[in-house]
Amino acid sequence: MRPGELIASDRGARPLQANDLEQAWAVLGEVMDPEVPVVSVVDLGIVRGLDWQDGHLHVVVTPTYSGCPATEVIEQDIADALQQAGFAAPQLERRLTPAWTTDWISDSGRERLRTYGIAPPAGSTSKRSLLGEHDQVCCPQCGSAHTERLSEFGSTACKALYRCIECREPFDYFKCI
Repeated sequence: MRPGELIASDRGARPLQANDLEQAWAVLGEVMDPEVPVVSVVDLGIVRGLDWQDGHLHVVVTPTYSGCPATEVIEQDIADALQQAGFAAPQLERRLTPAWTTDWISDSGRERLRTYGIAPPAGSTSKRSLLGEHDQVCCPQCGSAHTERLSEFGSTACKALYRCIECREPFDYFKCI
């Protein structure tokens, strides 16, 4: 490196501007989950925080679970969207603790899941299921609570396969994690 050259991570560094964080949240609200393309990474609660560090946007991301195959894709989508919005070299931090929970899904995200045909998590991540208690899973098609679990695993590991007894439609249920 020659005198006067910038270190690669310093390229594009600038002071925080008044609406930068608000704009970044708005951009991230448009970054959709690749497995459920109607719910954003903000609505899922994957984006844990934004701040400004050393002249760059710093984004804290917690994957839905540590083995999620979409983690790298989501992080790249976040970085790409922020760069396209004018945030040079955003810094992403993957934070695994505390672990992500379905309790972090926004009300808007839960409604979008339901509209898309996926039953949102019922209840919370309480450990009642260890005592044999199960939350009532309603059909996202007709709203009936008369449903049955067909398989603990659905189209992805974070979903279970259910069927509505009333309308007979199968559907995914986003499990409480």
